[in-house]
Formats: sequence, C-alpha cells, structure tokens
Amino acid sequence: MARAYAALILVGLVWGSNFIFIKMSTEVLPPMQVVLLRVAAGLVPLALVAWKTGALSRAQLRYLPHFAVMSVLATSFYYYGFVAGTALLPSSVAGLLGGAIPIVTFLTSLVFLRSERPNPVMAAGVGLGFLGIVLAARPWENGATISTTGVLWVLAGTVSVGVSFVYARRFLSPLGLKPVALATWQMGLGFLTLLAVTDTTGMSAIIEAPRALWAVVVGLGILGTGLAYLLYYYMLEELGAVGASGATYLPSVVALLIGAAVGEPISGLEIASLVLILGGVALIQLGSRLVTRPSLATA
Repeated sequence: MARAYAALILVGLVWGSNFIFIKMSTEVLPPMQVVLLRVAAGLVPLALVAWKTGALSRAQLRYLPHFAVMSVLATSFYYYGFVAGTALLPSSVAGLLGGAIPIVTFLTSLVFLRSERPNPVMAAGVGLGFLGIVLAARPWENGATISTTGVLWVLAGTVSVGVSFVYARRFLSPLGLKPVALATWQMGLGFLTLLAVTDTTGMSAIIEAPRALWAVVVGLGILGTGLAYLLYYYMLEELGAVGASGATYLPSVVALLIGAAVGEPISGLEIASLVLILGGVALIQLGSRLVTRPSLATA
C-alpha cells in the first residue's frame, strides 16, 4: 500500500507539471500535433517495457473493444481537451480546473459502479468542488480574462478522464492483465487514431524549438504519458477508482506554484478556487469512508 501512495504522489507531481509543458509546446505547434507527438513519445517506452517483459499476447485481442474505449477516454480526447484548453488559459487556471477529476470520478462511480451511497458529506464535497470550478472559470466576466472556450475544453477533458477511471476499474481491472499491457494497448490504439486524423503539415517546426521539443517529448510524452500510465493502472488495482483519482489532489497545487514561478498572475480567486476544489475532494473521500454498506445478511 505504501508503494501505491508513493506512485500517487509521483503521478500528481508529473500531472501538475504537464500544464506548463503544454504551454511551451503549443507556442510552436497546434494542439492536435502536440497530442500526437505526446502519445508517440509516451508509447515508445511503454512498448519497449511490454515487449521486454512479455506482457502482450494475441489472447488480449479479445479485449480490443475495451482498449479502444480507453484509448479515447483516457488518451485521445482527454489529452486534446487539456491541450486545446490550456493553450487558451493560464497554466495555473487549467491546473485548477483539472482538479475536478476526482469529483467527476465520484459521480460516475455512483452511477455505474454502485459501490457507494451518497451522504450529506459527499454532497457538500461536490458542492464545494463545483463552486471552486466556478471561481476559476469566472463566468461573470464573459471571457474577458479567462477564455470560456478554454475552460470548456479543459472541463471536457476532465469529464473524459474521470469517466475513464471508472470504466477501467469496472471492465479492465478484473481481467488481471499487467498494467504495462493495458497502457500499451491504450496508447497504441490512441496513436493510430490520432495519426489518421491529424494534419501533420509544419510539424517539423518543433525540431527548431528545443524548449518545446523537450517539453512535448520528455515532459508530456515519456514522463507525463509513458510513466504516468504505468503508475495509473497500478493505482487502480491497489486503491480503486476513487482512491486512484486522489492523484489529482497534487496537480492543482503544483500547477499553481509553477504558474506563479513563471510569472502568471495569481490572485485571491485562484487561491480560493484551489481551497474549495481540494476541500470538496477531501469531503468526498471522507464521506466515502463514512458510508455504511449493507451486510450480506440484510441484502
């Protein structure tokens, strides 16, 4: 269990730094090309590890539909939503909005996993979390300082990856496949899909921009995708859907700190948003532990 929580912290730090890497990458390339390069860079180490460990087999082809769903929910659409949104927002604000992932995961778990009953503490957590999202998005400004389109794209990506936690827990975790196999299938299918729909014209410009190249290949690809997904599936097995989504506590904090370090304006609204979102997630986690489940005798 200690290793699972260590993995959770590491993933949180990696995901939190993704937002500034996205800003660096989208200075040179459009979002779709950034997503394609990110997935390609992340797939290489995953495929090498899967091949060396013998984790892949033909028998796994029977699960191809599940892998395909995950390639959309937790790779292609999720990444595009975050990249397209972050390109239009301060990285700190994008990171705050990404903090809603545990809230979406919890709501989806209630609907599809039916493993928990909501209680007032959980309801309060959801309310706080959404209030924090509203503060970060600032809808009363009509997009004057925070791009409404950017907010919607990040929230779309948040919903996608939040649903993926639950889908993976329900349909993939029971299969007993190695995490590296699950991640490799997901990323491989995602890469093929993206390659088919992405206009690669002008992509070579990244070679002449070392900072952006480093950001997309190492920051977003090898660390933010390859390593993160190996740890992602491991956490799902050890901690469950809602527990694993707790890795999203840290990214909001990390993104806010990095944003401040690179000169992005951080006001009281961002701080309040962070407190509300993290407070909401904490209440949801607390409420889930207070739930009294019916015993087999009374079922």
